[in-house]
Amino acid sequence: MTADTAAQFDKAIQACKDIFLAKMKDYGSAWRVLRPESLTDQIYIKANRIRSIQGKGTHLVVEDEWPEFIGIINYSIIALIQLELGQSNELTMDSAVVEKYYDKYATEAKNLMLNKNHDYDEAWRNMRVSSLTDIILMKLLRVKQIEDNKGNTFVSEGVDANYFDMINYAVFALIKLTELKESGN
Repeated sequence: MTADTAAQFDKAIQACKDIFLAKMKDYGSAWRVLRPESLTDQIYIKANRIRSIQGKGTHLVVEDEWPEFIGIINYSIIALIQLELGQSNELTMDSAVVEKYYDKYATEAKNLMLNKNHDYDEAWRNMRVSSLTDIILMKLLRVKQIEDNKGNTFVSEGVDANYFDMINYAVFALIKLTELKESGN
């Protein structure tokens, strides 16, 4: 395993968390009203926009892929929180409590990433960002199907496993985009 992977993961997650916490100051925990299906659709919008930008090679909205991958990570963590706590109309969740949940799921995602990186020899490092985007979209379509089936699966992992995978693939994309930018490509 590349020695930098854990540190790169932490740096990417910290950037996501900083934005998440700043938005909590602006909006509070308004996301608590969202049902899991709505979160899945919000992540889908972000992943679809990334794929559109990648396909067209240009974008008209100021933001590029970077904030969309951050959005995928943050909405996936929100989805995991919602799966644990359930949807609520109570919008005043304490930010310190939310931050603890955020850290809990970011840590679980990192541990999963480290275990999979060991087994797969960091194959993601040889992948294209566009492939990472496609895998995120595939995971979203799987989640939508599981949600449409009321959570019932025969042999597949549940929606939570797919959210963790989306977090990790989006972190990989942020790492690759950072490396591309640093190399001048």
